[in-house]
Amino acid sequence: MTMTQKLSKLVGFDLMSGSSPTPQNLTKIISFCATSASFDVGSAIHAIVIKLGFCSNVYICSALVDMYGKCGKSWNAQKVFDETPHRNVVTWNSLISGYLQAGSPLRATRLFLDMLKVGTGPPTTFSFSGVLVCCAQLEAEELGAQVHGLSLKMGLCDDVVVGTGLIDMYSKCCKVRDSWRVFNQMRDKNVVTWTSMVTGCAQSGQSDEAMTLVREMLRLGLKPNYVTYNSLLSSFASMDFWDCCRQIHCRIVKEGFDSNVYIVVTVLTVYSESNCSLEDFRALCSCVSVWDQISWNAVIAGFCNIGSSEEALKCFSEMRQAGVALDFFTFTSILRAAGTLSALVEGKKIHALIFKSGHASNLCVQNGLVSMYGRCGAIHDAKWVFTLMKEHDVVSWNSLLSGYAHHGFGEETVELFEQMRRTEVKPDNTTFLIVLTACSHVGLLDKGLEYFNLMRNDDLPEPPKVEHYATVVDLFGQAGNLHEAEAFVNSMPIEPGASVYKALLSACQVHGNRELALRSATKLQRLCPNDPATYILLSNVLLTRGSWDDAAGVRKLMNDRGIRKTPGYSWI
Repeated sequence: MTMTQKLSKLVGFDLMSGSSPTPQNLTKIISFCATSASFDVGSAIHAIVIKLGFCSNVYICSALVDMYGKCGKSWNAQKVFDETPHRNVVTWNSLISGYLQAGSPLRATRLFLDMLKVGTGPPTTFSFSGVLVCCAQLEAEELGAQVHGLSLKMGLCDDVVVGTGLIDMYSKCCKVRDSWRVFNQMRDKNVVTWTSMVTGCAQSGQSDEAMTLVREMLRLGLKPNYVTYNSLLSSFASMDFWDCCRQIHCRIVKEGFDSNVYIVVTVLTVYSESNCSLEDFRALCSCVSVWDQISWNAVIAGFCNIGSSEEALKCFSEMRQAGVALDFFTFTSILRAAGTLSALVEGKKIHALIFKSGHASNLCVQNGLVSMYGRCGAIHDAKWVFTLMKEHDVVSWNSLLSGYAHHGFGEETVELFEQMRRTEVKPDNTTFLIVLTACSHVGLLDKGLEYFNLMRNDDLPEPPKVEHYATVVDLFGQAGNLHEAEAFVNSMPIEPGASVYKALLSACQVHGNRELALRSATKLQRLCPNDPATYILLSNVLLTRGSWDDAAGVRKLMNDRGIRKTPGYSWI
C-alpha cells in the first residue's frame, strides 16, 4: 500500500479524486505525517495548503509546525509559525516541542516566556511539561522553581503530567528533596511518576530509597516498566551492592525485560562495575541480541572494568570489522585498555585512528590520550598531547600528574602541580593523592606535609580520606620518622584503615622497629584477620631484627589459619 493510499484510508478521502480536501482532512493528513515523520509527503501537503488558501487556518498551521518539528526541520517550523497570522497555545506548544526535539532547550524556553508575554492564552499542561523538560536539560533550577510557582498559581500542580515533570526537573537539578516534596504532595501518580522518582533517587546515590519505591509500587499493584528497572539497577553499580544487583537482575528476568536492549546494556555496565568474574561477563555478552554502537561500547568498557584489557582490544577490533561507527566513548574506553596493558604501539595506532575519525578535539578523548601515554611511560608524548589541548579540566591535570608520579618523576610532579595551582582548575582529592604519593617516592617530607595541610585547609568538597593519611604515614616512614608516623596515626580524625597500618608496618620493615611493628600488626589483624600481607610484613620485620624463631612462628600461624599469599607474576 502506497503512502497516498494509506492517507486516503486514514481520512476517508480519495486524494487522487481531484476534488479539494477539507481543512479537517488536511489537518488529519498533516498529523499523520508528523507521527510517521514523513517530511516529503508533509511538504507536498503544505504546498496543497498554500494552493487552497488555508494558510490562515490556525489548526492547519499548528499541525504544520508540529509536523516540521517532529521531522527535525525546526527552521521550516519557525517559518510557518512566523507566517501564521493568528496563533493559539497549541501553535506555541508545537514550536516549543520542535525546538526541544531538535536539542535547543534554551530556544524553547525563550519561546515559552514569549508566549507568556504575548498572552495568547493560559499555558496548558503540555506547555508546562515542555518547559520543565527544558529546565531539566539546562539544569536551570531557579527558572524551574518559577515555573513550579506558576503551575501552583494556575492550579495545575495536581496534574500528573506537570507533577511528573517537576519531579524530573528537580532531580536533574540535584534537588532530590524538592522532588520528594512534589512526589508526596501528588494525589494521583502513574508508573511514569514513580519511575521519575526512582530515577531521581538512583542518580543522587540514594539506592535504598529507590529500592523502597519499587517495592511500594509492587505493593500498590503498579507494574514497573523497563525504565524503572533500568534506573533501579544502575543505582547499585558497586561491589558493595553485588547481592542487590543480582536480585534486581533476577526480577528483570522474571518480568521478561532481560532481552530489552537498554536493560542489557545496563546489566553489562553494572556487573562489570561490581567486579564480576570474566566467565559471568562473557555469559552476559552472549545475551546481547543487537550489536550496535551502544552495545559494543558497554562490552568494551565492561572488559576494561573487570581488568580484561586484552578482551577489550579484541572487541574493539571486531567492532571495527563489523563496520559500527566509533564515538568518543569508544576511544576513551579503548585508550584505557591500551594504557593498562602498557601497549604503546596499539595506543599510537588508536591515536592515529582518532585523528582520522575526527575525535581529536574531544576533551574526554584527549584526557584518555594523556593517561594512555603516561601509563605507557611515554611522558614526553603525554606532555605533548597535554600542551596541544585548548582547555584542561581536573582530569587532564590528574592524568599528566599521574604519569609523572608513576614513573618516579617526583620533583617534576611537584613542579607541574605548582603550575596547576596557578590556573583556574581546582585540585581535587585525586590530585592531592597523586602529589602526596610522588613526594613519598622521592622523600620530599616537608613538601608533602605542606600539601597535606593545604588539602585540609583548602575549600575542597571532601575532606582527606584514609588513603591520603596512609600516604602521609608513608612519607614519615620513608624519612625514618617512625614515632612521628605513629603519633600522626593516633591523632587521625577518622578511623585508621588497613592501608594506614600497612604503611606503618612497611616502614617498620625498612627501619627494623620491632615494637612498633608488633603494635601495628595487632591492630591490622583486627581489621583484616585473613590478609596475608599482615603476616608477611611482620615476619619480614622480625627477620630484619634477627628474630628467626619469631618470624617462623608468624609464618606457621599463617599456615595454620589457612591463609595463602597470592603468587606474583610477570609479563616477561
